[in-house]
Amino acid sequence: MFSLFSKIPSVSTKELETRLDKKIVLLDVRTPAEFKGGHIPQAINKPLNKMNTYQGKEKEVYLICQSGMRSKKAAKTLKNKGYDVINVRGGMSQWSGTIKRGK
Repeated sequence: MFSLFSKIPSVSTKELETRLDKKIVLLDVRTPAEFKGGHIPQAINKPLNKMNTYQGKEKEVYLICQSGMRSKKAAKTLKNKGYDVINVRGGMSQWSGTIKRGK
């Protein structure tokens, strides 16, 4: 079981950018409206309030939100479900790479 004291691994937005060519799973936990406003092209929108229903087949999942707080909560939820999670520090507010608008 996940304890409050176990650390969630994290990467910077720059580190994330170097990993995107490796076919990683990146979940954007912001609201659908925030997601449509601009997101990383490979990201899949899975809002924080729906995280407990996530059933991806991959073991390793990267999580991003606007600032890093919601993705940290989402990481705890998924870690409890047995996923290896990596939080993206700073979130979209720190992202300087390509952004896609719309769905």
